[in-house]
Order: sequence, then C-alpha cells, then structure tokens
Amino acid sequence: MKFLKRNQVIVLVIGLMLVTAGYLNFNNNKKESQADILQSTGALADSEQLAEIGDAQLVSTKPANDSDLTSQEEMKNEVTNTQSKQEVQEVQANNEEVQKENKEESTEASTNSTVNDEYFTKSRLERDTMYSQMLESYQKILDKTNISESQKTTAQNEIKKINELKNAIMITENLIKTKGFEDLIIFINDKSINVIVKSKELKKEQIAQIQNVITRELKSEISNIHISNKE
Repeated sequence: MKFLKRNQVIVLVIGLMLVTAGYLNFNNNKKESQADILQSTGALADSEQLAEIGDAQLVSTKPANDSDLTSQEEMKNEVTNTQSKQEVQEVQANNEEVQKENKEESTEASTNSTVNDEYFTKSRLERDTMYSQMLESYQKILDKTNISESQKTTAQNEIKKINELKNAIMITENLIKTKGFEDLIIFINDKSINVIVKSKELKKEQIAQIQNVITRELKSEISNIHISNKE
C-alpha cells in the first residue's frame, strides 16, 4: 500500500513536471509568435516608411505644375523674343549698311552726274560768251563814225555769220538730242568741228547719226568732224 502511494506521488510529480514543461513551452511559443508579429509589424512599418519615401521621391520628380509650366513657357518666350529682337536688330543693321552703301553710290553717281552737267553747262556758257564778245567787237566797229564802207560791210557780214553759226549750232545740237542723246556740246574752229556727247560709250550707228546731222546742218565734211563722249 505504501508502495502504491509512493508510485502515485511520483506519477503526479512527473505529470506536474510535464504540465509545467508544456506551459513553459506554450509561453515560449507565444512569446516567439509575438516577437514574430512585432518583427513583421516592424518590417511592415519599415516597408510603409520606404513606400512613403518612394512616394516623396516620386512627388519631387513628377512633372511641374501649371505655375511651373507657365514660368518655363514665359522664360522660353522671353528667350525667343530676345533672339527675335537680336535677329531684327541684325537685319536692321544690315539694311542700314546697305542703304548707306546705296546712298553713297547714289551720291557718288549724283556727284558725277552733277559734275558732267556742270561741264556741259559751263562749256556752253563759255562758247556763247565768246560769240557774244565777237559780236560786241564788230558792233563797236559799226558804231564808229570814221570807218570806211568796206570796214562797215565786213563788220556787218561777220556779225551775220556769227549769228547764223550760233543758230546752226543750236539747231544741230537739238536735232542730235532728238536721236536719244542726253546732252552734247559743239565747238567750231574754222573748218574743224568738235562734238562732245554726254554718254558712257558711243556705238558706230550713233556716231553715224551725229555725222549725218552735222554734215547736213553745218555743211561740213565728215573728215572734219571729231566726235568724243564724256560720262
């Protein structure tokens, strides 16, 4: 009987030990599970933080908003306008340079033309002055009371010849101008006739036209006619 009680005590102790061991094992498993849950939760939290960081990065790298786009467009337009202004300024500068060159060329051409015009005007004035002086000289002879009849006749004939020559030259010059020549001057020295035509060059047919008019109006031989041009 004592043996049985002893054995029962031993069995009870062993049972208690097993229960205690099971309880401890259960608690350890529970703690491990909680630790795993906490670890998983921490990992999840870390993932969420990383996700938030990723979102923040994505937000920082996303396309600019309307205000930014407007600013960029304004900057682009400003750059474009600046470039356009520079191009316009360059074109204006080139145009001004071209206009300046054209003006200089025009001025030079105008100056040359003016000089040529002055030459013909001055030459014609000098020629007319010469004839006027000759007429004045013969008129003074006629005004004298003590001259002979022959001297008087000679003076009258010379005055008539000079006036006829002046008229013939004027008619000849005008007829030549009708052929398309801008201007010319004719000088007569005895039988020699010199014609200076305002022209860059003279063609053979133009020279022939001038010769025909002079031979007809001034009764001169072609060999006595000398034609030259002046720009």
